[in-house]
Amino acid sequence: MLIQAVTAYASFGALVSALFLLFGIDRIDPAARGAYAFRPLLVPGLVLLWPLVMWRWLALTFWPAR
Repeated sequence: MLIQAVTAYASFGALVSALFLLFGIDRIDPAARGAYAFRPLLVPGLVLLWPLVMWRWLALTFWPAR
């Protein structure tokens, strides 16, 4: 049961990580445009912290900063 939960969490984190690195990072950090060499370094953190990444990404999508 625990192994399945951790696997599901990591799988969803990997999916969020891939989508965020392809489509969302430019909205969060405009300086990341064209900087593709550092993006693989973000993957472990994104997989672990995907709920925070999703929250921030959705917040900026629906309620952009002024």
